[in-house]
Amino acid sequence: MNLIRRRVRVHSGCGSSAQVAICIALALCLAACGGAPPAPVEDRQYGGRSHSAAGDGYTVQRGDTLYSIAFRYGLDYRRLGAANGIAAPYTIYPGQRLQLREGDIPRSASRSSVQPTQPRPPAPSSTRTAPVTKPSSPPATNASAAAKPQTAATRPVTPAQPAPAFGPVKTWRWPAQGSVVRRYSATVHKGIDIGGKRGDPIVAVAAGQVVYAGTGIVGLGELIIIKHNELYLSAYGHNERLLVKEGDAVKAGQKIATKGSSGTDSVRLHFEIRKEGKPIDPLHLLPRR
Repeated sequence: MNLIRRRVRVHSGCGSSAQVAICIALALCLAACGGAPPAPVEDRQYGGRSHSAAGDGYTVQRGDTLYSIAFRYGLDYRRLGAANGIAAPYTIYPGQRLQLREGDIPRSASRSSVQPTQPRPPAPSSTRTAPVTKPSSPPATNASAAAKPQTAATRPVTPAQPAPAFGPVKTWRWPAQGSVVRRYSATVHKGIDIGGKRGDPIVAVAAGQVVYAGTGIVGLGELIIIKHNELYLSAYGHNERLLVKEGDAVKAGQKIATKGSSGTDSVRLHFEIRKEGKPIDPLHLLPRR
C-alpha cells in the first residue's frame, strides 16, 4: 500500500498549480538551452571548404591570389606554393587546380628553394610567344590553335611582380582608432574587431606589400591582405573603400582604406595577424593603449 501511495505521489508531482508552473518554467529553460542561434556571418570559419573546393583540392577563381587562398584555408603561402610547384611571385590562373593538403607541403620550403614543376595551367604554354616557334608540322599547328582560345580564360590572376624585401617588424602600429568591440578567439573569431565611425582611416600596421585586395573571402567584405615579410601577414576586413591595390608597396602608418560595414551589420574593422599562415592574437603584438 505504501508503495502504491509513493507511486501516486511521483506521478502527481506536477499536480498543484505551483508545481505546474515550475514544470513549465523548467521545460522553457530546457528548450532555450537546446537550440543555439546560428553563428553570424563574420564568425564563419572561412578556412573551410567552399563551392570551388572538393576533397583536398581547390580550383582557382578569378580574383584569387595564392595569398588569399592560403589565408582562407589557414596555410602558409610558401608551403602552399611549394606543394603545387609555384615559385615567387606566386602567379596563379583561373581554373588551375591547387593541392590543399598541408602534409604534402615541405616545411623547409622557401622562396629560393622552390622550383616550379611543369606548369599545371595551360596558360604558360599557350602565351603568345610559345605558339610562334616553328610551326613545322601540322600536329604542332593544331595544338597551338587549340591552345589559343584558352588564353583569355587562363590569364594570370595576379601579375608577376617582384616582391620588395622587408625585414623583421620591429614595431607594430594600431590599424585604426576605436575601442576593441570583439576580441580574438582561436575557434570562432580569428582576429579583433575595432569599432568607430564610417569613413575613419585604416592604416598599415607595418611596411609591406599588398598581396590581396577584394571581396573573395566570405564574411569579411572588402578585404586587404598585406605581406610584411616571409613570416607575417596582416588582414583588414569590412572596409568601406580600398585605397591600395594588389602589388602596391605600403609604409607603416600609410592610409590603405576607410572603415565601413561591408560583409557585416555595423561599422567596424576586422583585423588579423597571421604568422606562417596561422592566426595569432593581434593584442599580443600591438602596443598597449
